[in-house]
Amino acid sequence: MSKITLKGNEVNTIGNLPEVGFTIRDFALVDAGLNVKTLENFEGKKKVFNIFPSIDTPTCASSARKFNEQASALDNTVVINVSRDLPFALGRFCAAEGLNNVETLSDFRSSFGDDYEVTITDSPMKGLLSRAVIVTDENNKVVYTEQVSEIADEPNYDAVLAALK
Repeated sequence: MSKITLKGNEVNTIGNLPEVGFTIRDFALVDAGLNVKTLENFEGKKKVFNIFPSIDTPTCASSARKFNEQASALDNTVVINVSRDLPFALGRFCAAEGLNNVETLSDFRSSFGDDYEVTITDSPMKGLLSRAVIVTDENNKVVYTEQVSEIADEPNYDAVLAALK
C-alpha cells in the first residue's frame, strides 16, 4: 500500500507501482469511441502511462496537456493517459484541448487500477486512480515509476523524459 496525500490529508492506494525491470501486465482500456485498447495496440513502442484521478481537475488536465506537448518530440513512444473518467468525458476534453499526440483511455470497466495497484482505497477519492507515471521500454519492461506523493502535484516531467533516453 502506498501512502500519499491529498492537500496534506493521508490517502492510501491498493498497493505499490510495478518495480523497475518488471514486465507490465496486459490491460483492456476504452477509448472515446468505445473501442478496447490492449497492450498489443502499442506493441514495439516505449510507453508512458500518465495515470490520474480525473481529467476534470486542474492538475490532471495540466499533466495531459504537458505530456501531449512533449509526446510530439518523442521517437517510437506513446503517451497513454489513464483515468476512471468515462470515455466520452476524456474524448470531449481532448477534442476541446486539441490533444492529438496522446492516447487517452478509460479504466471505467477494467481492472487496470487494481492490476497496476493505483486504485485509491480510502478518502473521498476512494475508487479513483492515484496520480502516477509508469514508463516502459519497447519490450514492456518498466524503466521508471513515480507515485506522486501529493495528488495535487504534477509528476516529474524531466525524470520521465530522462527515462525514455
